[in-house]
Amino acid sequence: MNVANSSSRLCRATVRLPTKRPVLYQPALIRSCSFSTVQTRRDSHEGPSTIQFQATDPLSATEPRFVANVHQALESRGMAKIKLDFPDPKSSFLEKLVCSFNKNHGHQLPITHSASQGWFWDVRPSNGTLIPLQTANHRARSETMEDFPWHTDCSYEASPPRYFGLHVLQHDRHGGGTLSAMNIEKLGEALSPEARQSLRRNEYTITIPPEFIKDASQTKIAGNIMAFGQTSGSATTMMRYRRDLLKPQTTAAAAALHELDTLLDGTSGVAAKSTVHLTASECPSGTIILMDNRRWLHARNHIKDPDRHLRRIRWDAIPFPRD
Repeated sequence: MNVANSSSRLCRATVRLPTKRPVLYQPALIRSCSFSTVQTRRDSHEGPSTIQFQATDPLSATEPRFVANVHQALESRGMAKIKLDFPDPKSSFLEKLVCSFNKNHGHQLPITHSASQGWFWDVRPSNGTLIPLQTANHRARSETMEDFPWHTDCSYEASPPRYFGLHVLQHDRHGGGTLSAMNIEKLGEALSPEARQSLRRNEYTITIPPEFIKDASQTKIAGNIMAFGQTSGSATTMMRYRRDLLKPQTTAAAAALHELDTLLDGTSGVAAKSTVHLTASECPSGTIILMDNRRWLHARNHIKDPDRHLRRIRWDAIPFPRD
């Protein structure tokens, strides 16, 4: 069975339910439960901390308390890690967990990656022969060993997914492929008011990569890059961004984009103060990384191990806010 090509049957009968508010998540008070343990840890010297869960049983993906705790971590921090204590070559745990978010917390079900791919996408180097490309005649950036600069997933969608998950099936055994995440709230605070205002205007053309085109008649969209929204009742800054797909349509839009690019190049120091680095040693095989796709930019450095293999899922796609 080709896992990446098959949409799940697990949630076929699941419907979107009203969002329930779980008991406020407090890592210091939760020592253990029958399915998992949890700890708060810092994955970079300068950046913010992440919350890590330990899953000792596959059933924890549907256990209400575990699901609520992971959901609360995503709501409060925008990021969580789960270490699986069991083999899961088909990424069933991740799939069931996302379905539990749909059932218990009102998230939308996962989106398909392209016209030919289902819920899962295999992030691994592909030469098109031994490991075939997942979209015929088009190699995605994630199917190369190259670095991947700062971006959010599906920035070219009118309704980009709020979250994505990565299941590490084989970590980079040679120390490459570090996943870095930058806090968008802190990035937004470093921008000038004029740049923030321009980035919120509908003055950018966003090209859809060929490998992710779902409708041949639509190859680009127009939209804003930055927006303000609500998360857990608090105002937050959101972004959708992938530089190689963006084209500003006005002088003000171009100036704002240049200011953003300058902050992202690392010379300003903003990146170092707001970035988490998830190295291969910190995210070994069996790790699941969950991230808020609108509150964190992410990037990847050069892959050194040709057998590095992650599996990705994206879910809760809703329209990107506009002023």
